[in-house]
Amino acid sequence: MRSRRFSAAEQLGLSFDAPGLVAGVDEAGRGPLAGPVVAAAVILDDLQPIRGLADSKALSPPSREALFDEIRAKALCCCIAEASAAEIDALNILQATMLAMRRAVEGLRLKPSKVLVDGNRIPVLKVPAEAIVKGDAKVKAISAASILAKVHRDRLCLALHEQHPQYGFDGHKGYPTAEHLAALRRHGACPQHRRSFAPVREVLEG
Repeated sequence: MRSRRFSAAEQLGLSFDAPGLVAGVDEAGRGPLAGPVVAAAVILDDLQPIRGLADSKALSPPSREALFDEIRAKALCCCIAEASAAEIDALNILQATMLAMRRAVEGLRLKPSKVLVDGNRIPVLKVPAEAIVKGDAKVKAISAASILAKVHRDRLCLALHEQHPQYGFDGHKGYPTAEHLAALRRHGACPQHRRSFAPVREVLEG
């Protein structure tokens, strides 16, 4: 009978996938020219499954809205956090995204034993974390986080439209559409525009 060799981790009774709470993390709003970047962290409840979770970009706005409320009602805990346009300009968009993600994880009422992050980069956290490319389509907790972040940011854009209707934020949500770029050239930048992004910077310098 062949003997099995045990790894050092097994001898110590450790596991790289220790049981416990797993949080999914995703962001929304890296590409727009205005407004904050938003991140969400979600720990789902296995006893209250949520049907229809998917990458937020693959869902219709009404489906996202309905799932937003269901996630908030059924998840063990969740947190939505932001990094402002000013922080994006000060740090750059990647670092501001990492900051928003860290704020979302640290804002969870329960501490996860592991964090799964959509994409290929992870923020500096006090708990183990793993980046999963296309995680918003593979991991339900990340799908839930993508929905919370997307709906929250869309609602921020509607509020931004009420403050600055001349830019059409209710339609393009801050992305560099032809309409948005034309409004930028016509009206200049509002306080929520990201000065470090080239189209905004060029308008200000021009």
